[in-house]
Amino acid sequence: MYHRPLLPHGLRPPEAWGGPGWLARPLRLTDAEADFEAVMASADRLRGMMDPDNPWPEGLSLHENRVDLGWHEREFTQGHSYAWTVVEGARVVGCCYLYPADRAGFDAMAFWWARTGHEALDAPLGAAFRAMIDALPVRCAFPGRDIAWVDWRARPARG
Repeated sequence: MYHRPLLPHGLRPPEAWGGPGWLARPLRLTDAEADFEAVMASADRLRGMMDPDNPWPEGLSLHENRVDLGWHEREFTQGHSYAWTVVEGARVVGCCYLYPADRAGFDAMAFWWARTGHEALDAPLGAAFRAMIDALPVRCAFPGRDIAWVDWRARPARG
């Protein structure tokens, strides 16, 4: 768990936001099965996306996914990090994450993914996610998208 609020006291990102045909809402423990199915269907695309040295979701079990989603839900309620599931109706088609930055010069780092078979959602989801973040008082990095991983890792660790 992260140990500090990501945003200034009293500020929170929107609980829900979206675009044509899809909605992003807080990721919760009750989403574990649908999220797991989406992650496993997209495993090849997700591997290394949020950290090139991390094999996630390789070897992920439903139980571990439940633990992860419980952590995400708690972090959201505490304001230490934020994770949204992206749904079309009841089907999970992606996820967005806003975490405290682990490198100097930024307050936050953000990641998003669209489910395999829904790759066309990647650009509009990313644009909506960026617009939502732009309305927050944080300097946000997008490692692996705007900043190459090698450059991100070359930055000093956040103190």
